[in-house]
Amino acid sequence: MAVGSSIEWTEATWNPVTGCTRVSMGCDHCYAARMSYRLEQMGSAAYEGITSVNRRGERHFNGVMKCHEDRLSIPHRWRKPRLIFVNSMSDLFHKDVPLRFIKRVFASMNDAPQHTFQILTKRPEIAAAYAPRLNWTDNIWMGTSVENMLTTHRIKDLVRIKATVRFLSLEPLLCALPRLPLSGIQWVIVGGESGPGARPMQKEWVTQIRDRCVAQGVPFFFKQWGGTNKKATGRVLDQRTWDEMPKSSSSRGFKRVRTGTA
Repeated sequence: MAVGSSIEWTEATWNPVTGCTRVSMGCDHCYAARMSYRLEQMGSAAYEGITSVNRRGERHFNGVMKCHEDRLSIPHRWRKPRLIFVNSMSDLFHKDVPLRFIKRVFASMNDAPQHTFQILTKRPEIAAAYAPRLNWTDNIWMGTSVENMLTTHRIKDLVRIKATVRFLSLEPLLCALPRLPLSGIQWVIVGGESGPGARPMQKEWVTQIRDRCVAQGVPFFFKQWGGTNKKATGRVLDQRTWDEMPKSSSSRGFKRVRTGTA
């Protein structure tokens, strides 16, 4: 299904794939696993059996992957242009998602030029390997998650992909990234972890990245401070919100399109 989203940097979510597997430290305390379990408890077959309980008593993805052909046509039902986060509850480039199904997801995006699709993966090496066999129309953005120094290598794979916009999601940001590579990157999102067991984020980590983005002319979006109550901590950084977006989004009417404004 596709629904409106409270995620600050998008307008809707679309999940043609459900299920996932832990791949790095950023996956600990995964909100999508917790939400998947809730949806299963509410009777959604799409989320049935895709999570288990780990040794800490937390819900985590167990590697069961489900591809939903009945969801492929959903973006075509929306006439009004939207920014759509693809697979907010999964990873389109999980190793167990067949390339033939990924091609069908891309065909659906190719045939809905009124929308902008934001794909985010922790597996950009798979995305880069498949990229020459996919149709990267201008309305498809490609991003990767980077939470610490151990995962900055993902950026090298991301920049191999010829998407109109390549972006980084530094969430949950778990350490300082003083030499964050930004060549070939058109957008950076930063956010602290939220929910049960949230790990703290230092302001210095955020401002260092922001200043690097400003210096290199890369739009910077600060999503949240996070914590166990993210509404209480908010998303103000140095007396302002940072809602910068790539310029290519301006033609699609996103409500926060602006660059470098206070």
